[in-house]
Amino acid sequence: MEFFDVIAFFGWVVRFVGLLVFGIAAGWFTLYAFNNDEGRWQMQIAVFLGIFLFTALLAYYSSAGGLGGFALGLGGGLLYWGMRGGKLPEEDPDEE
Repeated sequence: MEFFDVIAFFGWVVRFVGLLVFGIAAGWFTLYAFNNDEGRWQMQIAVFLGIFLFTALLAYYSSAGGLGGFALGLGGGLLYWGMRGGKLPEEDPDEE
């Protein structure tokens, strides 16, 4: 294993982690734009198309690890904030 192989490996790891974090942020922003009380449909369409366009460009131009990191981050962010719904769980008054 040469020095350039080690540097290439660290580059792949940084790309994966960077796109993972960007995917989480994109998932949060997507749900924030969709759940906004103002309900501007133009913003919702722009965010929706932006996510799909960016994913398609990553699939064509990036490596499999980069696309996988973005997909894991985006899916995780959408699941986490989508299931939370932006609301705190309420206590059931019947359980008192």
